[in-house]
Amino acid sequence: MFGQLIARYRQRLALTQEELADRSGLSVRTIRALEACKGQAPRPATARSLANAFGLTGEERAGFIAGTGSSDPPDEDAGSVRPAQVPAQVRGFIGRCGALAALDGLLPGTARDRPEDTTVVTITGTAGVGKTALAAFWAHRVAEHFPDGQLYVDLRGFDRSGSVLEPAVAIRGFLDALAVAPARMPAGLDAQAALYRSLLAGRRLLIVLDNARDAEQVRPLLPGAPGCLVLVTSRCKLVSLVAEGARPVPLDLFGTDEARCLLTSRIDSRRVTAEPEAVDDIVGWCAGLPLALAVVAARAATHPDLALEVLAEELREGRLDAFDVGDLSTDVRAVFSWSYHALSPPAARLFRLLGLHAGADIATAAAASLAGVSRSEARCLLAELDRAHLVMEHAYGRYAMHDLLHSYAAERCVAVDSGDERGAALRRCFDHYLHTAYQAALLLQPHRQPITLEQLAVGTLVEQLADRAEALAWFTAERAVVQSVIRHAAISGFEIHAWQLTWTLMNFLDRQGRWHESAANEQLAIEITGRLGDWTGLAESYRALGVICTRLDRTVEAADHLRNALALYRRLGNLLGQAQVHTGLSYLAERCGQLRTALRHDQRCLGLYQAVGSKEGQARALNAVGWTHAQLGDYTSALEYCRRALDLQQEIGAPPGVAATWDSLGYIYHHLGDHQQAASCFAESLLLYRELGDRYNEADVLTHLGDTHQALHELTAARQVWQRALEILEQLGHHDDNEVRTRLLRLEHPPDHDRDAAPRPVSR
Repeated sequence: MFGQLIARYRQRLALTQEELADRSGLSVRTIRALEACKGQAPRPATARSLANAFGLTGEERAGFIAGTGSSDPPDEDAGSVRPAQVPAQVRGFIGRCGALAALDGLLPGTARDRPEDTTVVTITGTAGVGKTALAAFWAHRVAEHFPDGQLYVDLRGFDRSGSVLEPAVAIRGFLDALAVAPARMPAGLDAQAALYRSLLAGRRLLIVLDNARDAEQVRPLLPGAPGCLVLVTSRCKLVSLVAEGARPVPLDLFGTDEARCLLTSRIDSRRVTAEPEAVDDIVGWCAGLPLALAVVAARAATHPDLALEVLAEELREGRLDAFDVGDLSTDVRAVFSWSYHALSPPAARLFRLLGLHAGADIATAAAASLAGVSRSEARCLLAELDRAHLVMEHAYGRYAMHDLLHSYAAERCVAVDSGDERGAALRRCFDHYLHTAYQAALLLQPHRQPITLEQLAVGTLVEQLADRAEALAWFTAERAVVQSVIRHAAISGFEIHAWQLTWTLMNFLDRQGRWHESAANEQLAIEITGRLGDWTGLAESYRALGVICTRLDRTVEAADHLRNALALYRRLGNLLGQAQVHTGLSYLAERCGQLRTALRHDQRCLGLYQAVGSKEGQARALNAVGWTHAQLGDYTSALEYCRRALDLQQEIGAPPGVAATWDSLGYIYHHLGDHQQAASCFAESLLLYRELGDRYNEADVLTHLGDTHQALHELTAARQVWQRALEILEQLGHHDDNEVRTRLLRLEHPPDHDRDAAPRPVSR
C-alpha cells in the first residue's frame, strides 16, 4: 500500500508527520490521510513532492512515484556514513585457527549476499584469554565483506569501578557514529533502540559488542532486520543468547605450542634460542593465558639484558601475590603484580591512584593532580608506566589503561592506600577538572554570573588557559571525561563538585548542540542541589534545564522548570537570577509563537538588569527587546534598541552579545530594504560566532545572510550560504533545517511573491 510506503520512508528518516509536511509542502492532514489510506490515490504532483522530501533519485524515485518503491528507504543522516570504529588489531596476532575458521564460515559468499537473518556470534572465555584481540583481528581481516562499515563499543561489563555501560549510552554512541544529530535522539531507550534498528535495516555492518556483562545488556543493541553480523565478547557463556540462535565460539587457554609461539614472537629470537628451558618454564607458569604471556613478553622485551631464566625463577619462587596456576583470576593478578612490583615507588603509587579515575583516559595534568605531583614528575611517571605496558599513550599527553589493569590498580589502591589518601587524591582530581572547567567556562562566556568554588586542594594542578580558543579546545578534548567525572563525583561523596561541573559544561554543550547530554546533567544537578538545600544552585539548575528543554521543543517541561526557577529566585530576592529566567521565558514564548508575551518578558528582564546595574545584562536585554520588536514588524523601535545594545556591548567587551546584536541589526536592515548594510552586519556576526564555536547561531546567521543575497539577486551566493547552514543544522539535528531546505527549494521554484523571514537565534 502506498500509505505504508510513505510511513516507512518517514520513519526511516525519523520524521514526524508535521516535519514531513514541512519538507514536502503538503498539509499535515494530507500526510495523515495518505498514511491511513483514506481517499483516492495521490496525484503525481503529490507523489513527486513526497519523493523530493525523501531525497529519492533514479529508479527508486520512479518506483516510489509509481507506488512500487523499495521497502528499504534510505536514511538521510546515515546514508553516506561508513563508520570504522573497531580498534587497531594486535600486532603479531597468532593462533586461534579453529576460532577464525568458525568465524569465516559465517561470512556470505559475496558482499551482496544477504543472510536470512541477523547473525549473532558469542566469543566467550575467561579474563585475558584474548576475546577482544580475536574480534579485532577478524573484523579487520573481513572488513570488505561489510561495505556499510563497522560499529564497536566496549560495554565494560566487568568493570570493577561499577561503570558498566548502559545500553542506552551504547545506542547513543552508535547513533552518533551513524551521523544522527544529538537533538534528534529520542528520549527513552526503547525509542532510541527503534531508531537504531531502523537505520541498520537494509544495510550490511559488522557490529562488535565487547565485554558484555549478560544477554540483557546485549539485546537492545541487536539489529532487527537481516544484513548485519554481530560479534559479542564476554566472560560469561551467554547461554540465553545461544538458545535464541546465537553461534557460540568459545575460547580456551592456549595450548603449549600456541603459548610458546606467542611468547617467542615477541622476544628476540636469539634469547629464545639461548634459553629454551626458561621459555618452557615461563610458558608453563603463565598457564596458557594470552594476556599473562603478553605482559611477561613485554617485561622481557623492555629489559633486553635480563636473562629469561631470572624471569622464570621469579615465577617459580612465587613472589607474586600468592601466584596459583589453578586460579585464573589469581594468575592474572600475579602477572600484573609482577609488573607492578618492578615499578619505582612513585610510579607504583600513581598506578594505584589511576584506579580511582573514572574517565576512559587521562591527561598529564589530571594525573599530576591525582598524585599531587608536578607536571614534569607526572610525565616521567607516566612514561615509566607506558614502558611497562601498564598504561598506553594513545594520543600525545593522554593515557589509557586496559580494563583489567584498571581493576587491578583499584584493588591495589584499596589494599595499600588509606581511605584518607584515596579521598585526598579524588579531591585533587575533581578539583583539577572543576577549576579548569570553571576557567574555561568564563573564557567562553566572560560575563556569566559566577558561582563560588571551594578552595583548591593543595597539590592540584589547574590548566592555565589563555583565551577562548584554548578553552574551547580543552572542553572538546575533555568533554567525555568530564561527563564521567560528574557521575563519579556524585556517587563518591563530592556532590558539590558534580553539580558545579555541570554548571561549567552547560554553555559548551549548548553551543555544540548536545542538549540531551546537558539535560541529563542538569537533572542530576537538580537532585543534588535539592538534597543539599542549595537553593541558588537549584534555581540555576532549573533555569538551565528549562532552556535546554526549550531547545528540544519539550515546551511543557520547559515551562515547569522555568517557573520553578523564577519562584526560587524570587524567594531568594535574587534579581539577576530572575532576569535570566525571564530571558528563558521570552525564548520559550517566542518558540511557541507568542511574541507579545515574549516582549513582556524581555521588558521585564531589562528592568531587572537596570535595577541591579548589570551593563552586560542590560545590553543583552536591549537586543532582545529590539529583536522582538523586529519580529513584530516595528523596525524603527527595533533599530533604536539594538543600536543601544551594540554600543553597550562593545563598550564592555561581550563577544557573544555583540555577535547576536550584529545579527539582529542585519535582520532589521534587511527588512528596511538596506541590503548592503544588512550583509555587512551579518558578516560581523558570522566572524564572532565562528570564533566562539557557536555552531547553531552560525547557521542562523548564514540563513539570514542567504535571505539578503537573494534580495540582492545574488542567487549563487544565497545557495552557498544556505547549503552551509543546512549542513550545520542537519549535524545538530535542529528543526530549523526545514526552513533552510524550503529556501533552497524556492530558489529552484520561486513563488510569485516571496518575502523571507528569518528565525530567531537561540542565544541572545
